[in-house]
Amino acid sequence: MASKKILAVDDEPDIIKIITHRMSKEGFEVIPAADGEEALNRFRQEKPDVVILDLMLPKVDGFEVCRLIREESSIPIIILSARGDELDRILGFRMGGDDYLTKPFSPSELALRVQAMLRRNTTRRDAAEDSPDTIRINGLFIDRRRHLVKVEGTEVQLTPKEFKLLWLMASRPDYVFTREQLLDQIWDSDYMGDADNVTVMVSRLREKIEMDPANPKYIKTVWGVGYKFGADTLN
Repeated sequence: MASKKILAVDDEPDIIKIITHRMSKEGFEVIPAADGEEALNRFRQEKPDVVILDLMLPKVDGFEVCRLIREESSIPIIILSARGDELDRILGFRMGGDDYLTKPFSPSELALRVQAMLRRNTTRRDAAEDSPDTIRINGLFIDRRRHLVKVEGTEVQLTPKEFKLLWLMASRPDYVFTREQLLDQIWDSDYMGDADNVTVMVSRLREKIEMDPANPKYIKTVWGVGYKFGADTLN
C-alpha cells in the first residue's frame, strides 16, 4: 500500500488534516483538494488510486466531481459527507460512488474501507486480465473489454482502429494478413479506400508499441504478402 495515492477532497481543512494524518500512518500519500475544480485538476495530474470525496464543495459540487471522474476512470470513490439522508446516498451511488461514509466518521474505519476498496479493485483487475477478452504476449497486454493496451506495464493510447488492428493480429499469431484483408476487416465494409492506409496504420501502431519500430518485435512484415504477428514473440 506504500505507493498508493489518495485524493482527499474537502473544503474543511480540519477534515483534510484528519484524513492526511490517518492515511499517512497507513503508508498512503495524500493529495489534498479544497474544491471541486481543484479536485478534478489534481485527479488528472496525479492519477490517484482512491478518491475520498465530500459532496458539499465550492465551484463544482461533489456529485458532479464524482460523475466526471467516473466518466474517465473506474478508480474507487468513497463519498464522505455530512449529508447522510437516503436520497443523497442514492444519488451518490448513481453518480458512480463505490462507498458512502457520513460525518462525523471514524478515521480507522475510513482507513479500513480504503484498504478494502483497493483489495477488491486489485482482485477485479487481476480477474479481468485473465479473461478470454485479454491477450498476453511477451510484455504486451491487450484487454479488449476495457480497450486497454500495456507494453512492459506502461499503458499505451491507441485509436479505435489501431486497437482493432492490434487485437485482430495478436489473436491470430503467425497468420499472414494481406493489406487488403486488413483493410476489409478494420474499415467499414463499404469503405473504398486504398490499402496504403493499412501501411500507414501499421507504421503508427509500431511507433506506439515497438521499442524499435524499424526492427519490430510484434508486427512483422512479410515482404510481398502483408503482415503477421511474429511467432517468435510468443511466450
